[in-house]
Amino acid sequence: MDNKKEILSKYLPEKSVNLVIDLLEKYPCHLKIVNNRKTKHGDFKKFPNGNYQITINNDLNIYRFLLTLIHEIAHLVTYKNAKRVKPHGIEWKQNFQHLMLPFVDPEIYPKEILPYLAYYLINPKASTDTDVNLSLALKQFDEKTDKNYIFEIPLASKFTHNSKVFVRGKKRRTRYECVEVFTDKKYLFHANAEVNLI
Repeated sequence: MDNKKEILSKYLPEKSVNLVIDLLEKYPCHLKIVNNRKTKHGDFKKFPNGNYQITINNDLNIYRFLLTLIHEIAHLVTYKNAKRVKPHGIEWKQNFQHLMLPFVDPEIYPKEILPYLAYYLINPKASTDTDVNLSLALKQFDEKTDKNYIFEIPLASKFTHNSKVFVRGKKRRTRYECVEVFTDKKYLFHANAEVNLI
């Protein structure tokens, strides 16, 4: 127990650690903290032997780590209770909301995140990154990098993303239309996409 607490304390807000330990005891699984994956923050798997595994990226700030962990525990609970349902369907949403409730607390999440988190939890989506306001609120607590958000860079300026060069175009409803320089193909970027200005 002490070892689990010591490890989790490095990745979670202090006041959430005991609540998380209680959840992991109620819903046993192998929690694996892994190197950054560009395509996801975490995932849930059921193995043929009946065991469960949750993996979470090790480079997430403590608030995103907690949110991602509860997201994945909600998958575990949903699987145990309902087996074959949509991965982010109504059952998962309800479990996620229910599991997150004790954590929506000013002693756990700072005021810069809480209102956006509460709004997101009304109808949670598969990825927190699709909620631009919550994503930006969470990113305030990331380690600083030399990247810019796409909404910060001027129209028609060049930037790199995943080793490709783009020109920033106009904002469509929620995303920015950008053109890859070498292929002339159009791509849509979330407002909170992080890019390198050239």
